[in-house]
Amino acid sequence: MLTRRDVILAGAAILPFHRLVAAGWSRGSFDPDRERLVEWVRRLRREVRIDVPARAIRAAELALGSPYEAFTLEAYLREGGSPAREPLTLSLSRFDCVSLVESALAVARVAAGGEASWDRFGREVERMRYRGGKRSGYTSRLHYFSEWISDGAARGLLTDRGEELGAEADTRPLRFMTAHRASYPALADDGIFAGIAAMERGLDSRPRRVVPRERVAEVTDRIESGDVLAFATSIEGLDVSHAALAFRDRTGVLRVLHAPLSGGVVEITRSSLPEYVSAIRRCTGIMVARPLS
Repeated sequence: MLTRRDVILAGAAILPFHRLVAAGWSRGSFDPDRERLVEWVRRLRREVRIDVPARAIRAAELALGSPYEAFTLEAYLREGGSPAREPLTLSLSRFDCVSLVESALAVARVAAGGEASWDRFGREVERMRYRGGKRSGYTSRLHYFSEWISDGAARGLLTDRGEELGAEADTRPLRFMTAHRASYPALADDGIFAGIAAMERGLDSRPRRVVPRERVAEVTDRIESGDVLAFATSIEGLDVSHAALAFRDRTGVLRVLHAPLSGGVVEITRSSLPEYVSAIRRCTGIMVARPLS
């Protein structure tokens, strides 16, 4: 079971445990998000009786209009928390691009059956967010989204659809975090920095499968609503600049359901997926993964 020391609610105030207690935190502080979980699961069980991707896209639709909040997983560090013992940050009311994907999938899996509890929701997020599904400090988090995909695929959480979509290998070394050490508070710790550097080197043997931007339109009819999308970038040392869910509307047009910094809220793009990719200046293509149970 997740304890209060393990969990931080990503909301208007994100504080480490000792600050939450000092501010008068109680179990009731979690009610709005917990109530969302119960309501969303109830609706998914009533409305969507098929697979995880279908339930996930419905959960993400229920999040439409929710505010974007950047760096939610880093907030405990800015408040003096230790990267050696990272808490599990959870929210169903505020999202960044990755937490929206994780939360929608976690709600979908909870909705598959059993108790709709906050503990179950947290466990589902935890097993996606951390290497091998085990949270053991900052370095265990899947910081590069391409590893989020490969690690999840290795554990049966999803399948990388790159090969079947004719994706090409991106073999560039990933060194963005260590090259921008000052941008990551946790990397001020030499031990954490060394751990992240080792992780980056370990990814050298795992090329990413990217559908080139000029071929995205060709594969759009083979991408399904609820597939996870990752937008590859030409930024040196970085694999992905954004993550989202594919959303096919009632007219059959494939769009993007995401939590964008630019829009400020969870939204569905007006543009189609190929149009959206073309508008991102440094986007080199997309990675696509299909969630499993």
